Formats: sequence, C-alpha cells, structure tokens
Amino acid sequence: MTGTYDVLIGLNYYAPYVSGLTNVARDVAVGLVERGHRVKVVTSRHDPELPPHETLDGVDVERTPVVARFGKGVISPTLVTRTVAASRTARVTNLHLPMLEAGVIAGACASPVVVTYHCDVSLPPGALNAVQRVAVDASSRRALRKAAAVVVTSDDYARHSRLWPAMEGRTVAIPPSCHQRPAGTPRFRDGDGLHVGFLGRIVEEKGLQFLVRGFQEFAAPDSRLVIGGDFANVAGGSVVDEIRGLVDGDPRIRMLGFLPDEDIADFYASLDVFALPSINAFEAFGIVQVEAMMTGVPALASDLPGVRTPVQETGFGVVVRRRDASAIAEGLRGLAAAPPDRAAGARKAQERYGLATVLDAYEELLERTAR
Repeated sequence: MTGTYDVLIGLNYYAPYVSGLTNVARDVAVGLVERGHRVKVVTSRHDPELPPHETLDGVDVERTPVVARFGKGVISPTLVTRTVAASRTARVTNLHLPMLEAGVIAGACASPVVVTYHCDVSLPPGALNAVQRVAVDASSRRALRKAAAVVVTSDDYARHSRLWPAMEGRTVAIPPSCHQRPAGTPRFRDGDGLHVGFLGRIVEEKGLQFLVRGFQEFAAPDSRLVIGGDFANVAGGSVVDEIRGLVDGDPRIRMLGFLPDEDIADFYASLDVFALPSINAFEAFGIVQVEAMMTGVPALASDLPGVRTPVQETGFGVVVRRRDASAIAEGLRGLAAAPPDRAAGARKAQERYGLATVLDAYEELLERTAR
C-alpha cells in the first residue's frame, strides 16, 4: 500500500460497519475508484476480527488498533498519526465528521483538507454526554476552520448547525449518496385506499406518535398506515407505550417490524405517501425519504432544517409543521386530493440525489482542492 493516492479518507468507522456516515464515505471511496482514482481509507479497527490492512472494493483500507471503547465510540491513539502520515502520500484528504480526532488531524495534515460535515453530534442528556458533546464540537470546529472546503448535506441544515460560524463562507452542498431501489411488488398493500408508510427506527425523535394521530384524524376506512422498523424490541419509554396504545385496535395500521433489505423495494412499491415526521432538530437529511421519492413515492416531511430540503428542491411532496398531528392530517388530505406526478417526481429526485450526481460533485470538488 505504497505510492501516491488521489484521495485519502479519514473517519472513525468504515465498512463493513454500517451507518449513514460510513455508507456515504464508502460510496464516495468506491465510486471514485471505479472512476479511475486511487483512494486510501484510514479508520479504526473497530472489530478485532477485521484485518489491519486490506483492499476492499478497490479501496486501500488501513485500520488502527482500538485500545478502549467509550460509549458508542472507540479510542485509537494511532488513528491520528497514521492519518497524518498517510496525508503525505495523498493529493487531498477528506475527513468525515463528527470525529473526536478531526481537529488534531486537520491541523497536522500534509495535504489540503476537505471536511464532510454530516451533522451536529446528538447525545442523550447527562453530564458525561455533555462533556463528550463539547469535546467533539471543539474538535470539529478546529477542523472546519482548517479545511479548504466543507461539504454539507444542505445549505439549509448547515445554516442551522451549532458550528455554522466555523464553516460559513466555505460550504459546498452535496447531499448524501442515495441508491435507487429496483422496481418492487406492492405486496404490502391492502385495498385501494391511500397507503402511507414509515420506515426507520422506532424511537422518540422520529415523531411517530404524531404520525399515527394525524393519520387517524385523516383516514377513511380503506386508508392504511404501514410502519416498518423494530417495534417489539424497543426498550420501555412513554412514546413506545403511547404508540402501542394508539395502534391497538385500529385495523388500518400495521406494524411490520424489522424489514430486511430485500423487502424494502416491495415496501416502497406499496405506498402512496412516505412519511418522515421527525421532531429531532439534529436529524440532517433523511436518506430513506429520498429513496422512496426516487421510486415515485411523494414524501410528507417535517419542517426541519435539512429534512425538508428534498421536498423543497423537487416539489415532490409536502412539508408540515413538526409535532403537529393536525398538520400531518392536512398534508395527507392534500396529497390524497391532488397526487403529484409520480414519474416526474421520481425523475427529479434521481437527478438531484442519485449516486452519479453525488460522485460528480465530490470528484470536481476534490480535484479542484488538490490543484
């Protein structure tokens, strides 16, 4: 693994680890390799079963030893030194944040730095988590100020970020890479009524209690709400109990539980509307709503910075007030009365958020920065 790389990517977790941040980094790395670029990734060896070095989908991957674990994070002291050393052999370095080590790495890198800032770090209440949040923000702030350019998921989200002053004037809006699902079979449909769907984690910040209430306020007897996500194994919490109580006895609402990847195309094919009723201001985009839009399903999205952006940019759906069941009901009523053109909406979503568009933008920015 010697020689000069076109791009070095530094981050805490990489494939086969799965998260929104790692998926974007992987898509960029593999996509650039397929376009003829030489790419290296330096990351932590979060799973000791993984090799310290390997070539994965054409990408040279170097993993640094983990000496301790801290909550969901890992502590790998050599991640900083290995990334800085690798930057000497790269034309440009791309760091994916939030990342505790980012400030030190960006300050010592030998090649120009492009930061991809995915979102503000969000942790549950508590003194220890508050310390972590302050530390990560301080490191991210330093990295942002050292960067030649900052990739953000949308200008809308960036302007509402806690760290906006550190990136203002140097942002480039490149959405997360979204994959187009194959055509599916509508096997989750039950009748001809309006079918509304949600897919994601069954947690408080997704605002499902407002979606269920809004659907019930709007719904006719043949309307359906289908919810995909792990429901049975969510531990406690008043929101989960509330949703169970709201759903109980309503035959129009189905809890599908966890949906494996091979079922998701059929899930989208069964819907007339995809709902993303998030209430957490730290959610930055919502890839799942764009996946649905790319298959021809309009979205109902909360009026949150970044989350509302796909609907606003494509016009394919409706934006509603968050934490407002009546606003959700009104939004569903409007989409049922005047359904958007599904083919045109899918085309706009594919053109704006498809993987090729994202790679074009990254390739141009990284090349310009390297020059």
